[in-house]
Amino acid sequence: MGNNILKGKKGIIFGALDDRSIAWKVAEQCHEEGATFVLTNAPIALRMGEINKLAEATQSAIIPCDVSLDADMQLLVEQATEKLGGKLDFVLHSVGMSLNIRKKNPYTDLNYDFMHKTLDISAISFHRLLQTCFKADALNEWASVVGLTYIAGQRVFPDYSEMAEAKSMLESIARSMGYHYGKAKKVRVNTISQSPTMTSAGSGVGGFDAFVTYADQMSPLGNATAGDCANYCVSLFSDYTRMVTMQNLYHDGGFSFTGVSREVMGMMKDV
Repeated sequence: MGNNILKGKKGIIFGALDDRSIAWKVAEQCHEEGATFVLTNAPIALRMGEINKLAEATQSAIIPCDVSLDADMQLLVEQATEKLGGKLDFVLHSVGMSLNIRKKNPYTDLNYDFMHKTLDISAISFHRLLQTCFKADALNEWASVVGLTYIAGQRVFPDYSEMAEAKSMLESIARSMGYHYGKAKKVRVNTISQSPTMTSAGSGVGGFDAFVTYADQMSPLGNATAGDCANYCVSLFSDYTRMVTMQNLYHDGGFSFTGVSREVMGMMKDV
């Protein structure tokens, strides 16, 4: 049973593909806490995923959206506010894609057309979302927008490739739009830097299994799960965090501030 801390709040949740997705867990938790929302993903992802099960369980509508298209984003915001009966109180941006990673192109030999697509879908779409909401006056005062990111925006993880640039841009957009939207409408914009999480997208990164184990050994609290991240998102959508904005919030069990752990040192001695 939830505590109804999101009772009466309305929102949009991007990126739920299957029950391993962080966005899927966020939707379940938001529903548990009394929120109503629409679910959205790219048309091809809707065909491949299991989102209809989530929509039924959370009594939510599904609206397709190609986040690289202005017209799709505008239609999503218009239809979401219409279906939900008013302005929005929260939005989760859980969107990321790299064709260079999928094609196993090394970082020193990227296809730039692919890279442009990566930046557009994984980062610029966050600005497109916020700008569309801003122009449509679609968010209530004190609304909360959260984008999911990763520490590769600050540190080098060789196999994360161009997604590192995308995450850096995403975080910068959160700061810049957080300022402008905060001044204009008191809307909050933050990013959550999550532990490596076994989602369908994450598992496509080379060596991901080994890195999840490494991060878990490095982090004093261990890796944060998708469910843990969902709880954190709910707290940021709630009124309890209404003065938090323009932040990149590490949700990684302490990984981000740990130089080395005894466990990792022990692993190295065994090599």
